[in-house]
Amino acid sequence: MPKPSAQVTAAEISRLAGVTRATVSNWRRRHADFPAPAGGTDTSPLYDLEAVRAWLGSRGHGTAASATEELRAALRLHAGSGGVPTRLLPVVLAGAQHDREALAALSDLPDGELAARCHDAVAELADTVPGADTVTYAPADAPVLRALLHCVRDESGQAALDVLAERELEDSAASGAYQTPEQLADLMARLLTPHPHSPYPARVLDPACGSGALLVAAARHGATGLFAQDSLPVQAQRTAVRLRLAAPEAHVAVRAGDTLRADAFPDLAADAVLCNPPYADRDWGHDELAYDPRWAYGVPPRAESELAWTQHALAHLIPGAFAVMLLPPATASRASGRRVRAELLRSGALRAVVSLPPGAATPLHIGLQLWILQRPQPGSSDRRTVLFIDTTAEQRPHDPPTLHGSANPANRSRGGRAPLDWTGLSTAVLDHWQAFAADPAHFTDQPGTACAVPVVELLDDLVDITPTRHVRVTPPSADPAAVAKNARHLEDRLKESALALAEASAHTAWTPAEEQSRSWRTATVSDLARGGALTVHRAVPAGRGSHDTPLPPEQAGLSTLTGHDLATGSRASADTDEQPLAGSTVIEAGDVLIPGIRAPQGGTARVADDEDAGCLLGLHIHLIRPDPERLDPWFLAGFLAAEDNVNSASTGSTSLHIDPRRLRVPLLPLDEQRKYGLAFRHLHTLRALARQVAELTADTNGLLTQSLTSGVLLPPEAAPPG
Repeated sequence: MPKPSAQVTAAEISRLAGVTRATVSNWRRRHADFPAPAGGTDTSPLYDLEAVRAWLGSRGHGTAASATEELRAALRLHAGSGGVPTRLLPVVLAGAQHDREALAALSDLPDGELAARCHDAVAELADTVPGADTVTYAPADAPVLRALLHCVRDESGQAALDVLAERELEDSAASGAYQTPEQLADLMARLLTPHPHSPYPARVLDPACGSGALLVAAARHGATGLFAQDSLPVQAQRTAVRLRLAAPEAHVAVRAGDTLRADAFPDLAADAVLCNPPYADRDWGHDELAYDPRWAYGVPPRAESELAWTQHALAHLIPGAFAVMLLPPATASRASGRRVRAELLRSGALRAVVSLPPGAATPLHIGLQLWILQRPQPGSSDRRTVLFIDTTAEQRPHDPPTLHGSANPANRSRGGRAPLDWTGLSTAVLDHWQAFAADPAHFTDQPGTACAVPVVELLDDLVDITPTRHVRVTPPSADPAAVAKNARHLEDRLKESALALAEASAHTAWTPAEEQSRSWRTATVSDLARGGALTVHRAVPAGRGSHDTPLPPEQAGLSTLTGHDLATGSRASADTDEQPLAGSTVIEAGDVLIPGIRAPQGGTARVADDEDAGCLLGLHIHLIRPDPERLDPWFLAGFLAAEDNVNSASTGSTSLHIDPRRLRVPLLPLDEQRKYGLAFRHLHTLRALARQVAELTADTNGLLTQSLTSGVLLPPEAAPPG
């Protein structure tokens, strides 16, 4: 049978050839022998990989791809034989144990001998990588094996591992298990040492290891024994390889299996536990585990799988050792878990709860929590207080930032939340935790941020341990003079914005059309794209489909413009780890940005400026890049956002998705387009100024209301105007 044909996007072709995306577009237009699309859509065509490589080779572009790109291409050719990336995971570790010369010699072997040597090398890893003893390779696997070995040799084992993970791991949101961002994993690992100079725990367990990020962070800080388990075999294999690469001197033990039902380390007494468990899992084994000895603090209710994971972690600790868990906020307040929470408090097992701001980890719209637990020591003194830390204060628009600092809406994003400052957040949490651990009885509360609450005050009918419920802003902590000054500053800015809006709205009289409304010939965006007047782009989410375009390394750290940013007129607010993309476009000045999902208030569009340029196009946005010699961007944006135009191009029942190909544009000379463009740009300015006035009004009202009700400010002697 012939080999399965792989397909690639134009962006992948650009990386294979070592040229820009625009160069590939030029090739398509200028060379009649350029391979025709073999699939995809008009706006996102796909090309046969072998045909493209033959075409590139005939023009001397066949050797420009990096080792990672060659590996991605080889994986595409094996797309028809499922599970190839998983079978290759052990080869990464086996290859990393050889030097460059040995890898080069190995890849030069004939197909059959190469497959046999890889099989033998992987078989030796059976005790290290779960399932390695069942992996086999055939001569047909030789091309992808060579590409993998070249990637390990020329770049690194970690680079090869990342490429395999791109192809194998599906969107984890379906199972409620999420990967832990590197910055958060580092913070969790550092919380295991309550004192700055105390030795780092040697043996660390992660019972729901996922990709292994938490244990990698622990190894970086000094852990020498790494124990992991995951119910997904591919996750266990990936973790085993990743830990061996990151900590070759450490003792690594990774197992696949259901942790709660079949604990792979029943006799392990660990020095610490790190865990980001699955959330909201009702099938965790409630009935069959009802009498499990791990439930020392009470049988977890069926809907409280998180409390089962919490007690599993405590059961694996030596007395006095710590566990840090990443949990959803409902675990701290659901009525069904009240009794277990109460027992955790009474026993002194729960030491601290930290509220994280939304966006710190997936799911991004939820502010997750860190629970710091400590296994009680027999005979130790009672732990009578619990530390609560609220790191969301800097994200609330009318809390301390408006009392003590800037309230400029331009400094906020993500719908009112500032981009996360991981350095500042981590430092604040660690400082509070270490100060509390050193002397819990004399911890100095920080109003609005951290406080130590006596256990007896928490044992009420709710046993609600949500930090924001206990961390209060103490009015005397605010400087009345500074608050009054900030209030005057806000009122001055509000007045300036209102005057600017009034001035901008004083436009000259609009000219009526002669006798009757004007009509014109129109063309769809799809027609204009076929004629080369514009191109249409969109971002592809990670884990969707078999033809995803992985982000190149140079795009990994760029900010991402989201659909919410477009709807609210904000700047790019997300990072690539917050909106995981498999393929995206770098925004250029003059691009027209329109929403992919229609907002309740109607269509919204804008033209990218210099501040938008250089950011990545996020999900749920369509980017239309006009030829400036044929189309005026603001003219295009204005007509594309017209309500009747959006209505005719919207599909769906509950969520209305905008199909940009169906939007229509008048066919007008460029000079006339520019006149319309100036008018539409003026209207865009009016909307932006009106939004700024509304935000400043809300900020001013929030600050003054809070300050008056807390006693920081007194009413003015004379009645305020209005």
